Amino acid sequence: MSDADRPDGYFERLVDEDALRSYLAGELGEAEPFAVERHDAGHSNETLFATWGDRDLVIRRPPPGEVAETAHDVLREYRVVDALQGTEVPVPPTVLACEDHGVLGCDFYVMERVEGDVLRESEPERFAAPGARRRIGEELVDALATIHGVDYEAVGLGDFGRPAGYTERQVERWRKQLAWAFERTREEREVPALEAVGEWLADNVPESHPETLVHGDYKLDNVMFAPAGRYASGNGGAGGARGAAEPEIVAVFDWELSTLGDPLSDLGWLLAFWRDEGDPEPAVPELMPTFMAREGYPTRRELAERYEERTGIAFENDRFYRALAVYKLAALGEMFLRRHLEGNSSDPLYPKMGAGVPALADRAVRIVDGDEEL
Repeated sequence: MSDADRPDGYFERLVDEDALRSYLAGELGEAEPFAVERHDAGHSNETLFATWGDRDLVIRRPPPGEVAETAHDVLREYRVVDALQGTEVPVPPTVLACEDHGVLGCDFYVMERVEGDVLRESEPERFAAPGARRRIGEELVDALATIHGVDYEAVGLGDFGRPAGYTERQVERWRKQLAWAFERTREEREVPALEAVGEWLADNVPESHPETLVHGDYKLDNVMFAPAGRYASGNGGAGGARGAAEPEIVAVFDWELSTLGDPLSDLGWLLAFWRDEGDPEPAVPELMPTFMAREGYPTRRELAERYEERTGIAFENDRFYRALAVYKLAALGEMFLRRHLEGNSSDPLYPKMGAGVPALADRAVRIVDGDEEL
């Protein structure tokens, strides 16, 4: 069933096609054909694909309905992606940013659509070899190191955040986000383990941390790999020349949580979504792919070691950063559940958070207790 056919008219809540057509015509000039559809792969901000003449565009907007304070700030996302144009960080080309709520009822921005593969539930057949699999992990870490190496002052992001004290504020912020979600979700059930993890995190914040640009949601399915056939030659093996079968990241997406802060929070988040051979079944299977346990993929420890090598930043206090990542994921899940209970999302994942968040809380406890090692 398409969004346009849903009984609740969810698609119509996301986009007024006539208003959008008028806006794009005014900014980019008239064009045909025009078409817009919802991309349903994400679970936070909404993504729309638009055809505007011979251009393929992507529109990012927040979900409809009430959202937690500071969440879903798409114009902040636009600012960082726009600032990174021309740097070594692979990002899509930006097109427009709009603050006029008369168009879609919210802020939104437009960027060019990039072609390639996003690895969500499986790997492309051309990557199904140990050398290519290892390179996927290496590319992922290397791109993160590039983000953390950006001279944020030079690209105009010197006022993009307050890096000092970032990690402590992260704990407090996500405790508040969770409290916002609990206002509604505790009517269904409570998650005391999650509140206990929040207290442990507050008591164990590292005294100091490096200060860099951080992505805020960096993981495998928020990057895109070059499409098949981009390269004319090469064997695609580990250590060989880059070729048609060798993974290369061409775009990093979903910058809505980016700021200036602690780069190890990004690394902890990446590792929370990475699977090693022998790991227990994921708490939320829809969010945790399992194919990274196959032969050739680096382990979590190997990813962390490569990060240290590329950046010179030691991954100290790894239990804190990994527990923080799972805690944040659980808080997001609880926010999703609130939006579902209030009728503000058609995402089929959201109602599953009723059981998924307690399972995530249990995982965070295992990390805190040292039962889930790096």
